[in-house]
Amino acid sequence: MSQEQDKAKILEAVKEYCEKYHMSKPDYVEGDRISYAARVYDSEEMTNLVDSCLDFWLTSGPYTEEFEKGLAKYLGVRYCSLVNSGSSANLLAFMTLTSPLLGDRRIERGDEVITVAAGFPTTVAPIVQYGAVPVFVDITIPGLNIDVAQLESAYSSKTKAVMLAHTLGNPFDIVAVKAFCEKHNLWLIEDNCDALGTEVMIEGEWKQTGTIGDIGTSSFYPPHHMTMGEGGAVYTNNSLLNKIIRSMRDWGRECSCPSGVDNLCGHRFDGQFGELPKGYDHKYVYSHLGYNLKATDMQAAIGCAQLKKMPEFARRRRENFEFLYNELKDLEEFLYLPKAQEGSNPSWFGFPITCKEGVSRAEVVNALESNKVQTRMLFAGNLIKHPCFTNLPNGGKEYYRVAGDLVNTDIAMERTFWIGVYPGMTEAKLKFMAKCIREGINNCQKK
Repeated sequence: MSQEQDKAKILEAVKEYCEKYHMSKPDYVEGDRISYAARVYDSEEMTNLVDSCLDFWLTSGPYTEEFEKGLAKYLGVRYCSLVNSGSSANLLAFMTLTSPLLGDRRIERGDEVITVAAGFPTTVAPIVQYGAVPVFVDITIPGLNIDVAQLESAYSSKTKAVMLAHTLGNPFDIVAVKAFCEKHNLWLIEDNCDALGTEVMIEGEWKQTGTIGDIGTSSFYPPHHMTMGEGGAVYTNNSLLNKIIRSMRDWGRECSCPSGVDNLCGHRFDGQFGELPKGYDHKYVYSHLGYNLKATDMQAAIGCAQLKKMPEFARRRRENFEFLYNELKDLEEFLYLPKAQEGSNPSWFGFPITCKEGVSRAEVVNALESNKVQTRMLFAGNLIKHPCFTNLPNGGKEYYRVAGDLVNTDIAMERTFWIGVYPGMTEAKLKFMAKCIREGINNCQKK
């Protein structure tokens, strides 16, 4: 029996194992735990993973190349780079904009980046870690995205970029933000980690979020729109930015040869770089102070199978969102329910709810959690009130600037939570979640 025949036999056994032990799950019974998100997969992910393991390439390889090309095609962008997490993707996207290759447009220490405090910390962390200054702008409710009416007041002569996430799949007003960035010649990074598959109407054409700004990022952590366990991606249409992204992801090197390839440029030993001797090996020339943020081919193998399912995943998320919205719409006297940004078709990551005055979030959340329904807050709520900022010298106030006030950000911190609409949800689960929310509101009225 040949090697390929042996491999085929192993993969068939893996498929049978997956279908027997992973795919056969009991029907939901009221009282079972309902998670806010979970992996949705079949035997293709598992056989891809084992196929990659049998090749034992381990680092980035054939599956990585296939995934990068596939995600670029899905998004409609020219360049895509796989990384080891969504947080690494945000780090890489931001640090790309600090490259000397960008000339006067590079972000330098002390420069400002407009963002929001109501989000995930690793959208903001790279800005602070580098020594730039995040400028926090308030959000709107129920949109839970940046209040674009405050952009101009947040702008200063030090502003170099805007870095924002599309909250729980609902896009920020990217038409307004993009116009603001173009007016002031600013970079725009779209943190698309919670919004893969979301579409926005731009000049009469549907475009994917993450592709409208200069750089987009994704996360493939298990709760996200698709998974490879840990993983992320950075994508762009700008060839110079792509060159910097690849360099900084791969140790900061000048060379663009993929793993296992030498002398792709044909000038490995005849270049002159910095103050190095002429002809110094191009594979060991470093143009940036970079990182190693690459993912493995095993992760990419899972991603290749997941990517095929993305259109169906997005469709099911939209259907689950609509079903849950219809179950709850008669409660708008008590709750701010989510509303899609005008001109968008969100691929919802979750269903955010903000309790109105007189309704206790704690009561509603307790009604859910006590019935084994997972809930989540709106990530940091207000990031500058967390120990990561308050433990800095002077309470961290020297490290950021607030434009105006953060009234709605604080309201979200105190009153907002969200529940899941991931593709593994069923109508029975969605109905039970709605039932628990009603119970929580009733408990508030009794007090």
